[in-house]
Amino acid sequence: MKNYFYLLFILGFNLIYGQRYEPDIFVHQKDTLPFRVLLPKNFNPQKYYPLVMVLHGSGERGNDNELQLFHGSSLFQSEDFRAKYPAIVVFPQCPLNSYWASVKEDYQTSSLEKKYTYAKSLQKYPQLETVEAFMFFLEERYRIDPKRRYVGGLSMGGMGTFELVGRNPDYFAAAFPICGGANPNWASLLSQTPMWIFHGEADDVVWVEHSKRMFRALQKLNAPVKLTLYPDVDHDSWHNAFAEPDLIKWLFSHQKIN
Repeated sequence: MKNYFYLLFILGFNLIYGQRYEPDIFVHQKDTLPFRVLLPKNFNPQKYYPLVMVLHGSGERGNDNELQLFHGSSLFQSEDFRAKYPAIVVFPQCPLNSYWASVKEDYQTSSLEKKYTYAKSLQKYPQLETVEAFMFFLEERYRIDPKRRYVGGLSMGGMGTFELVGRNPDYFAAAFPICGGANPNWASLLSQTPMWIFHGEADDVVWVEHSKRMFRALQKLNAPVKLTLYPDVDHDSWHNAFAEPDLIKWLFSHQKIN
């Protein structure tokens, strides 16, 4: 029943905004990655476009190729966005038994600090290796502007955003992790990518200090980073972040200098 209402919700988005995220599946070795792609208005396959990739939270995992659109997808369907920022927008879907980040979870602990443990160094991780292969698949399918590739995500996807940028420090032009976290030891790998970090200060799922620590570590390296905290906001700070009037303008103001 829950999934039925989610499906109606997403279909409603498509009717309201008049543009559908097209479904597809990426296959890499033995792994499959469902994804949705929204192409710009008047898409020209000979033209280069920015890429925006959004990583969903743990509640939207699965293989229905629908749930990943539940948070944030309408922002990119708006007429304002599509008129000002023609881009290729993709929402991949993480399998139910996997995770966007190589973090260790401990649901038995009552300590928010110890609930998520981030490795001291970045190791091989199959799920993100599939995402990286997916990124290069998109490069082959579409003409992606190499100076304007962006990534963001919420909760599990916020953690995945930090880690994906750390694993690919020369790839993304900017990133926006929401209510996520990472190990401050990775800061040097993230320091060349502008980041806007978001978190609710009353978050009882992912400790806000995880974002604060990343912000402080990046600040020490004089990295282009900013942090927005929402007082009295719990884990669902993505609603606030996606409603930030300057988020998209800030994101697209950055270009990667090779």
